[in-house]
Amino acid sequence: MNLHRLRFWWMYLRRPPWDSGVTPPELYDFIATHPAGRAIDLGCGTGTNVLTLAQHGWQVTGVDFVPRAISLARHKTKNVKNKIDLRVGDVTDLHDITGPFDLALDIGCFHGLENKSKYLDELNRLLAPGGHWLLYGFVRPASQPSGRGLDAATLDLIQARGFSLLSRTDGFERGDRSSAWFLFQK
Repeated sequence: MNLHRLRFWWMYLRRPPWDSGVTPPELYDFIATHPAGRAIDLGCGTGTNVLTLAQHGWQVTGVDFVPRAISLARHKTKNVKNKIDLRVGDVTDLHDITGPFDLALDIGCFHGLENKSKYLDELNRLLAPGGHWLLYGFVRPASQPSGRGLDAATLDLIQARGFSLLSRTDGFERGDRSSAWFLFQK
């Protein structure tokens, strides 16, 4: 286990700072404007958004590489009647999951990956034609040529893989870190 993954594993011994337990309004907006179908939450953490999707009629698969996060998600979603499938796994290797999914949700996972190409390969395989990818991530400024985050080259890579950008809403995380919500369609 590399240090980056170990840090996430360690954070789930307490409540990680990114786990607000609150579903963002961007997901509620998506749910309100799209019929329920199959969704996959990539980097689902403790299952807050898996639960929200299921409560709105979606069949949901949640994936996270931290076993403790999936354990907490199972506890959080145990009384939901809709189909929920929670798995410990690597979002760059989802060979045991079959699609198609109508929605892929990623809140803060993709921007931190080293191998974004493998993730996009899996996303392309799993997402239905016409399916949506709702993505939230940190945006790396042009003045910072390396490191974690989404930059212009990453956005070009996404579009080169056949994902069309439908919308982008820029903002800030904790006041000073650039972030954005993206909605792509395959």
